[in-house]
Formats: sequence, C-alpha cells, structure tokens
Amino acid sequence: MNQITRAHALPPESTERLAVFIDGANLYAASRNLGFDVDYKNLLAYFRQRSQLVRAYYYTALLETEEYSSLRPLIDWLGYNGFSVVTKPAKEFTDVNGRRRVKGSVDIEMTVDILDLTSHLDHVVIFSGDGDLRRLIEAVQRRGVRVTVISTLRTQPASIADELRRQADAFIDLADLAEHISRQQVEPRRRAISSGARHTPLRATPVEPFRIAPQDITDEDVL
Repeated sequence: MNQITRAHALPPESTERLAVFIDGANLYAASRNLGFDVDYKNLLAYFRQRSQLVRAYYYTALLETEEYSSLRPLIDWLGYNGFSVVTKPAKEFTDVNGRRRVKGSVDIEMTVDILDLTSHLDHVVIFSGDGDLRRLIEAVQRRGVRVTVISTLRTQPASIADELRRQADAFIDLADLAEHISRQQVEPRRRAISSGARHTPLRATPVEPFRIAPQDITDEDVL
C-alpha cells in the first residue's frame, strides 16, 4: 500500500500526458450526494488546461428495454465534444421480494482501456470509488504511470473504498473540484410587470445536453 497523498487539485500547466476515465454512474452519485451537478464541458476544460490531455473516457450502463433513455442526450453530447463514450447493457431483474432491480458494472471495460493506453501516458485519472479497481491501479503503477483517484470522503458513508484510496498515488476529493467542474446555476430572468400589463409566462429554456444528470445505475443492485 502507498502512503496516501491528498491533493486539492491538479497543478496548473503540466506537460505530462494524461487520460481521464469516468465511471458515469459513480460520479453522478457522488456529485449528487455533495449537492452539485457536473458540467462535463467544464470538466474537460479543467484537465486540458492542466495537462496534455490524450483521451477522456465516459462509461455507463444502459437499459436495452427502454425505447428512450434519459442518458441519451448526455451520451450524444459527450461523443461529439471530446469524450470517448463506452456503453454496455444494464441488467434488469426482479428480486425475491418482487422489487425491480438494475445492475451494471463498467469495471472490465475501464480496465481494458486503461491497460491499452498506459504506454502512451504519464498520468491516469480515475473518477470512481470502486474498490474492485485497486488491482488495476497496482498494475498501472508497475508500468511507471502515476494514478490519481477522484471521489469523496465527505458523504455518509464515504463514496470511495479505503483500499482504492490507499493504492492510488494521489487522492482528490470531488468536493474540492466542485468550483471547477460544477454546473453554474443560472438565475431566472425577472421581468418587470406594470400594474396594467398582461403577464406573459417565460418560455422554458432547453437544458443543454451535457448538463443532464444520468440515471442512477450503479455496479450495485439498486431499486
């Protein structure tokens, strides 16, 4: 096990070759519990400003039985705007109590891509708290590549497995990145209405695809 290095952010203007790997459901759950929404445009810009960004991957599981997934606008936007999107079918079943369950893990897909790319990298950044990735991090480190894990300890329970945090070369708490990668809240317009004026409802503004929250499918059984 490594001594845990706690960082609040990446150093600015690094020349190291870096790739980002995002477990979409894991990141969504952690950011939601911290009370903010991730803006993926800001997230990509953050790493581009601080490294030679080689690739940014986004992983998620989708229910094939759904004609339309709430994730589709996000996935489409990511694919057209600098992310490599990897999807896999989620499994839906009914448990012994008759409750609907959904299960989907992207660990294998992430592992394959990281190991394929390590020879071209100096630094791997993983957005996940899944302890099953510990051996992957160990394998990447043996190849001389530094690994930073981003998740959070500021939830109850913590969103990151202790063994994953200890194995990583550095750990950044997601809460410390919120100011850089969160969606900016837009104040609604206020229209002055005179006493004799007719009130006209404001038109709804379409939500930008990269600001849509993904459905909560994790690698654990969920309701």
